[in-house]
Amino acid sequence: MDWEQIYSHAFQWVKEAGEKIRLSFDKTLNIQTKSNPNDLVTNIDKETEQFFISKIRETYPGHKILGEEGFGDKPENLNGIVWLIDPIDGTMNFIHQQRNFAISIGVYENGVGKIGLVYDVVHDELYHAVKGSGAYINDKPIPVLHPRKVNESIIALNATWVMENRRIDHNLLIPLVREARGTRSYGTAALEMVFVAAGRIDAYISMRLSPWDFAGGAVIVEELGGIVTNLRGEKLDFLSNDSLLVARPGLHETILQEYLKCGKW
Repeated sequence: MDWEQIYSHAFQWVKEAGEKIRLSFDKTLNIQTKSNPNDLVTNIDKETEQFFISKIRETYPGHKILGEEGFGDKPENLNGIVWLIDPIDGTMNFIHQQRNFAISIGVYENGVGKIGLVYDVVHDELYHAVKGSGAYINDKPIPVLHPRKVNESIIALNATWVMENRRIDHNLLIPLVREARGTRSYGTAALEMVFVAAGRIDAYISMRLSPWDFAGGAVIVEELGGIVTNLRGEKLDFLSNDSLLVARPGLHETILQEYLKCGKW
């Protein structure tokens, strides 16, 4: 398998899609809701996914595609090569802010992440990695990640998880938030994952994400020695929704052991 060729195509297509998105900023969006009033999708989300699918189908007809907007396949397994695509991760930010959103692509072979790309379109920062070849922001190598203590760390999580909710006992997270140097919330899992990779934040926690949200970022974080699991410390399932804990080495274990109580929630 010529992974350099697949990577080169993916890199080129992501840049092309980003340019199309930037050109859409002065146009009126067609905004629709999906599962609830805050689960939004635009015509740009759909057009961007269709752009990727047409390129992949034409160039790699034997590959499978799992995309957020449902224009790809519905794979029952990760056998062969599967592209996991989120055309715009952070659609609410895209609509309200025209920033803090990203294109996310992960290319997997038999369940193993081979290529990850997360493109911060507005800042023209493309985070990318090929398994075993390091990770980069544009053409600049990203240093490997080193351990850090909780009280030295900035942790990204949505404030709703520190309030009473139906997914996790918020009392588990309050001590973590209190102990951390600071907290952030950007509203886009893909960017929050690559911010961990780049050392801009030290950990990211979410209670429920879809495979296309974390597939691209996982390849990049793991290439730099970061740890990516669900909140029980288990390997992620790239065919179903799951919780997510992404962190520097050492910090990941500390959060699991001392704050999340090894999944006893």
